[in-house]
Amino acid sequence: MTHASLRIIHDEHAALTAMLRSMGLLVQRGPQDRPEQFFDVMRGMLFYMDEFPERLHHTKETKLLFPPVAARSAATREAIAQLIHEHDIGEALVRELQHLLLGWELLGDSRRSVFESALKAYVDFYMNHIRLEETVILPEALQVLEPEDWQLLDKAFVDQSNPLTGKYPREPLYDRLFTRIAMHTPAPIGLGD
Repeated sequence: MTHASLRIIHDEHAALTAMLRSMGLLVQRGPQDRPEQFFDVMRGMLFYMDEFPERLHHTKETKLLFPPVAARSAATREAIAQLIHEHDIGEALVRELQHLLLGWELLGDSRRSVFESALKAYVDFYMNHIRLEETVILPEALQVLEPEDWQLLDKAFVDQSNPLTGKYPREPLYDRLFTRIAMHTPAPIGLGD
């Protein structure tokens, strides 16, 4: 049986991975002849990475998923401690990227390489974070959590949706952001021209 909470976590991880890869592709492509559009889209993507995972996705994992897994599996406690630490520093990393992007936008290409390096480090950090959750924590959760744990997790995760997965009820609050990112990101990365 697949639990709704696990499907949601996997879907959210897939959406986050797509966003991270899209940011990397967009930066490789660069502003070209549309710098206003480029920086607008990058700001939207970074805002999404700050807003949704840092405020909703990680909160569900830290408060709802990790405690019962850690309580029943001593083998996961070190990994969970690392993931919680990464959740704690993720917001600061995104804010630093937002600042570096603003520096590039306002001060020009002399700031581009600093942003590119920081973005690459952030993408690597986040992909490793997701990998640890997917390969260590979630398989262990399947082994150690009880049916009543899954009922609570499933309800809590379904109640909070991610607009970028498209599979669960969308929050109107994020619809505008999602549309803006998708419509303004140039093809083939997004739907924009």
